[in-house]
Amino acid sequence: MQHITRLFDFAYFQLENYNLEKALITKYKGEWVATSSQEFVDKANAVSRALLRMGVKPDDKIAVISMTNRTEWNIMDIGVLQIGAQNVPIYPTISVEDYAYILNHSESKYVFVSCEEVLEKVKAIQDQVSSLLEVYSFDELPGCKHWSELLTLGSDKSNQAEVEARKDAVKPEDLATLIYTSGTTGRPKGVMLSHWNIVSNTLASEKRVPFEQGASALSFLPICHIFERIILYLYIYCGITVYFAEGLDKISDNLKEVKPNVMTVVPRLLEKVYDKIITKGAELKGIKKQLFFWAVDLGLKFEPYQANGWWYEKKLGIARKLIFSKWKEGLGGNLETMVSGSAALQPRLARIFGAAGIPVMEGYGLTETSPVISVNDQRNAGWKIGSVGRIIDDVEVKIADDGEILCKGPNVMMGYYKDPEKTAEVIKDGYFHTGDIGEIDAEGFLRITDRKKEMFKTSGGKYVAPQLLENRFKQSRFIEQIMVVGEGEKMPAALIQPNYEFLYEWANRHNITLGENSDIVLNKRVLDRFQKEVDEANESFAKWEKVKQFRLTPDVWTVDDGHLTPTMKLRRKIIREKYLHLYNDIYGH
Repeated sequence: MQHITRLFDFAYFQLENYNLEKALITKYKGEWVATSSQEFVDKANAVSRALLRMGVKPDDKIAVISMTNRTEWNIMDIGVLQIGAQNVPIYPTISVEDYAYILNHSESKYVFVSCEEVLEKVKAIQDQVSSLLEVYSFDELPGCKHWSELLTLGSDKSNQAEVEARKDAVKPEDLATLIYTSGTTGRPKGVMLSHWNIVSNTLASEKRVPFEQGASALSFLPICHIFERIILYLYIYCGITVYFAEGLDKISDNLKEVKPNVMTVVPRLLEKVYDKIITKGAELKGIKKQLFFWAVDLGLKFEPYQANGWWYEKKLGIARKLIFSKWKEGLGGNLETMVSGSAALQPRLARIFGAAGIPVMEGYGLTETSPVISVNDQRNAGWKIGSVGRIIDDVEVKIADDGEILCKGPNVMMGYYKDPEKTAEVIKDGYFHTGDIGEIDAEGFLRITDRKKEMFKTSGGKYVAPQLLENRFKQSRFIEQIMVVGEGEKMPAALIQPNYEFLYEWANRHNITLGENSDIVLNKRVLDRFQKEVDEANESFAKWEKVKQFRLTPDVWTVDDGHLTPTMKLRRKIIREKYLHLYNDIYGH
């Protein structure tokens, strides 16, 4: 079976071509438990048979909400899709109001939750969702049906012929999933992706990744996001053993246990890994410390394909042996590739990890494009730091007159669920309008320069691209989050959330006593130190773009408090409202 046209075909393809003993591996009560390719397919079929007995019809919606990635999610996915129903994955961390909105808007019939925390949220709004028939959980929880009841209900194979008939009736162009985007403004929108949207994108992306059968991967980015989901279909397609991390807090332990060859990352994670390594390096003494920072300085000048010449490569060889090999060891020792998406990767991170022999391949896409539009590939000179790679096969990109990236291809969504007006706003003449500004260079590499929606004009009529500034400022270890403001004002300014952990460490080293966060943000020595960081970052920008003033915020910006979307993007309007007093203070309103 070479021909894959629907998402559930991937599981059968793996069974036929690789038949892995260990396909999907999740940790339960401290033990890694493996599911084979055969069990994966068998359990998915049992789920399908059960769902048919529960009266699930084609086009019914089934919501799956999981705090961590796990084997059960993938079994449910195949079990739901192959009977023509749709999987509605939901971010576990969104507000209870958004849970109610999404479950009602999608008219979900059943909800599968991972754990107590998610169950509590669903219970809080269960009576507001008239379509909801039952809730099941993956963990064993008192007062909640366990998902294994489906495996029991589906153990009788007498209706398997009906499952096969339903499978045969599913067409590539049929709706497969609704993914609600965590909009930075307003209500979440339900992105409709067909089987072929995602399958075509998976097959085109496969040509860009050096995944080989027999390798292992660690999966931890939320599977409810299309980026990690397509990667999982890719792993299944390439015969790669997938370990599901226990959670963000356990990543470094899991890396050492699993020793994966590949994993997907977001820039924020790499920043944290890098900061931790630098902190450790700063604690070294004498010659060791000198060697460490010599290697780091060298690494920050890294260029792919030995472009820096033989003398640089000679020094890099020494740095890898003495210093960078330890970095690699800390990430399990076998990591060969990391794939980065969801936000802009700072070139310095791409350089330093490339120098360390753990290259990061940055890609670009949106939920609406299933998601991959372009991606870097180490092979065939397909890697350029500072770019998001070349456009993948069968996808067409053109740059509009105002610089906006437009995309056309089999990966472009069917539209927004129950919202033809919003669909018509973004899809015109078959082209999806991404809202991102970019350019394609002479070698075909795409660069993203800013979000169209986020650019603003100062009162002097100059355009400012806040993301470019923010990415540069976040290179400072003192800055955890930053939002550049100044629309219609005389100059750009910034609201900054300090990296309090690092700040305390710095204060300790300089014998400075820090009190509460509310005092810290007014501390003269702290403010002077931040001014130094701001001045340094400002050097990269033109006069009108420079951040002239800043204010520090006493609280940490979080998803729960509304500062950030679940994918860690800034909710600019909310942040501005929360700190309106600081904003007014800057501009003297």
